[in-house]
Amino acid sequence: MASVAAGRAGRVNEDFVGAVPTAAVLVDGAGGVSGMELVCRHGTAWHAYRLGTELVGLLPLGADRTLAALLAEAIERVADAHRATCDLADPRSPWATVGILRLRDGHADYLVLGDAVAVLDRAGAPLAVSDHREVALAQPYRSALAALGEGSAEYEQVSREGTRVMRANRNRPGGYWVAKEDPRAAAEAITGSCSLAELTGAALLSNGASRIVDRFGLAGWPEVLALLASSGPAEVIARVRQAEASQAVAADDATIAYCTDLAGSQAA
Repeated sequence: MASVAAGRAGRVNEDFVGAVPTAAVLVDGAGGVSGMELVCRHGTAWHAYRLGTELVGLLPLGADRTLAALLAEAIERVADAHRATCDLADPRSPWATVGILRLRDGHADYLVLGDAVAVLDRAGAPLAVSDHREVALAQPYRSALAALGEGSAEYEQVSREGTRVMRANRNRPGGYWVAKEDPRAAAEAITGSCSLAELTGAALLSNGASRIVDRFGLAGWPEVLALLASSGPAEVIARVRQAEASQAVAADDATIAYCTDLAGSQAA
């Protein structure tokens, strides 16, 4: 099951979630920066949807290939679809983070690129898989901005410097990696595998949904998995929205794919 919620009413959701019987895909579109429309005529939502649909189409046909290889092909296909009309090398062109779960040969393979989160409900303790490189790079600027008054000269200076640093380090060694125009970024994804015998469920979350744990601290991953099992993804997102409202935090697109009966899904 899945739930997708736009950050604001009337705004296009820039996340994608899709599934086939043995795989699930979550794509969290990023961009929307000033001037993006000057370099890409399609936009963030289109980029996320095309990348997600390419992955959903490739996964059933590529059971003998790694998830990173399939993601690399999907990135290249999307880039080919708009490189003739858009300046993909410009840092303002859209990009995305990605989470993939695939069932194969008695195992659950996972991939995370960027700040999406994959959580595998293992006997004993959940395995939460995330990539902290972007967060670590951005944190000093986010902390500085939180301490400054929005609209002040100091705030604008820190904001500009943070934007410059993040752009300069995107898809660069020592920086952080996302799905943009370069398929080589897929090789930097965090990947792994767990035996299906160990798992009772799994979830993919965009960073707008994972903030229930990593930003607001409302629950740990065991509690989130229990809530997903009892009430479903919409309830998790509802609690995120409540926290955003109570703490005056801008809402973000929030998407969750929750998978159960993994052994049965593979058998099907």
